[in-house]
Amino acid sequence: MAHSLQDLITLGGDLRRAGVGFRSLHEALDTTAPGGRLVFHVFAALAGSIRELIVEGTREGLAAARAAGTRLGRPPAMDDEQIRHARDLLSRPDNSVASIARLLWVSRSTLYKHVPELSGPHRRTSRFSVHI
Repeated sequence: MAHSLQDLITLGGDLRRAGVGFRSLHEALDTTAPGGRLVFHVFAALAGSIRELIVEGTREGLAAARAAGTRLGRPPAMDDEQIRHARDLLSRPDNSVASIARLLWVSRSTLYKHVPELSGPHRRTSRFSVHI
């Protein structure tokens, strides 16, 4: 499989040197003849140009969305209400981080990410933790 126009042209040349030709029945393309090789290279060049246009358009679209203040990427796992609820539950000594995470349907690491004060020196991971 070719990853770029140059790869495709190199692959076509390698196949030709090995005595392998490509014949497409739908496009009536035969790379064993000079006219077929020309059409093959034209199609390859068009495909490369179209890909570059798509990449450029995608980059421009992302830049325009960022300029408009649109948030890109995956939405946050917890909203403000869930974060407030987690903080409220954490203020009670009988609640563990794991039990709160299960209750809110998030992972413990997500809870640590959205409630940064959990990462401090007094972090509780379980109600049954042993302090030495």
